[in-house]
Amino acid sequence: MADADVSQIRVGEFTVGIIGLKSVLQDMAGEWAEKPDDQVAVELVKRLSGKNYFPESVKASYGMAFLREFKKFTGKPYNEDAPKQLEIKILGPGCANCDRLEREVIEAVSEMGLPADVDHIRDIREIGKYGVLGSPALIINGKVKAVGRVPMRSEIRKWLMQA
Repeated sequence: MADADVSQIRVGEFTVGIIGLKSVLQDMAGEWAEKPDDQVAVELVKRLSGKNYFPESVKASYGMAFLREFKKFTGKPYNEDAPKQLEIKILGPGCANCDRLEREVIEAVSEMGLPADVDHIRDIREIGKYGVLGSPALIINGKVKAVGRVPMRSEIRKWLMQA
């Protein structure tokens, strides 16, 4: 299994890694696109259970998250779950400035005592999905805040407060 075969998605208030999601979405996109949502959700859980473990008590919430990802993949309208905490992404291959931005963000979040999901995305293909043309880049709750520079911590703190 390649590293690229793990996708991170939001399930409730958590971001989780799912093995094989992309290939299952590709396999189901054609024939399942017009089926009822509840059937699609059940089938997604069934197919993904082979490589992932889902306790019975969370299968419904995972099914809804998988359904959302399926709708995104097939270009259908979907409801995005609003994160209950800050969702912060640092985009960059791991250069000195990328790592410095990650440290600054983590220190700012810690100083402020904010619950946050901080994710440093280093895969160039994944970075390309965000449409930014420089690194490092900082995204807070889906909004690009800085590209090509490491902002001062005071600026990062201001953005965190606004989010």
